[in-house]
Order: sequence, then C-alpha cells, then structure tokens
Amino acid sequence: MACLQLTTAMPLRQPEISAGARNFRNDANFIPRKKRIAVAFASSSLELLPAQPEKPEIELEFIGPKPGNDGSYPVEKAKAESGEKLLRNIMLDNKIELYATYGKVMNCGGGGSCGTCIVEIIDGKDLLNERTNTELRYLKKKPESWRLACQTIVGNKENSGKVVVQRIPQWKK
Repeated sequence: MACLQLTTAMPLRQPEISAGARNFRNDANFIPRKKRIAVAFASSSLELLPAQPEKPEIELEFIGPKPGNDGSYPVEKAKAESGEKLLRNIMLDNKIELYATYGKVMNCGGGGSCGTCIVEIIDGKDLLNERTNTELRYLKKKPESWRLACQTIVGNKENSGKVVVQRIPQWKK
C-alpha cells in the first residue's frame, strides 16, 4: 500500500472587526497555512483486496468455585483468538475472578512464581499448551487437570473449540 502526501494552502480567517454598522477584514495580514493531507491507495486500478481469513477462536466457559443459592455453579463465558493469550490474561481482561483471597494480595503478577492462579481444566485440555517446567514444579502433587493460568496458552493459532475451566478448584473439597 502506498501513501501520497499533498500540501495545500488553507487560509487563516482574520477576526471581523466591527466599526459601527460596517464590518471589514484587513486582508493585508492574510497568512496562508499549509495543511498536509495523506491519501492512501492500494493500487492504480480499482481491484478488490482478498478478505483476511478469520483467525481461529477458542470459546471458554469458567465455572465458579462455589454453588449459588439455587445449587448450580455460576458460569461465565469468554472468547479468545487461538494462540494469542494466556489463560490468566483472558480471565483478567474479562473481569473473571481468578484468585482466592490470599492470591488477590500475594500473586506474582503472572510470573509463575507463586502458584496462586490454579485452575482445573474440565474439558478441552487438547486446545492448551503442554504443562511448562514451572507448572511441573508447582503442581507435581496436584491432579493432572490442574494448571497455572499464567503459564497456560489458549490455543495454538490453528485450532478452535471450547475449553471449560473450573476456577479456584481447591475450594471444591
């Protein structure tokens, strides 16, 4: 795509001075002002550009840690482009609770050094990256379905589907 810049002279209008019933403008102080205009074009002929293919998308469902008054667990939903974000960032961007009380104050900010962002993957484990070395260290005595949200990449830029996540699984006892 090329860009063409044009420079045009745009007049600055002097304020009108009132002298009785007569209005006049002093044109002796007229100062032209240059304004840049940028024009972008794709090519010299009018041809349509091919549409960008849609990026694969992952649907996420986040199940609450405790049942509501009716006995069912609350579910929050979000979508993300495949392979673009960590699970932690998706949850924070969508204002989905990630941390228990202690974790809200004492989390490491996504560095993988505290273990407070634990989630359980109920469904869609194959749409996530493999456990990292950090996860292997922090979660070695935990179930295989538990992950650290700050280490979990959602998708691989090519796959799409649905992932079901249990928030704060340690409360499910």
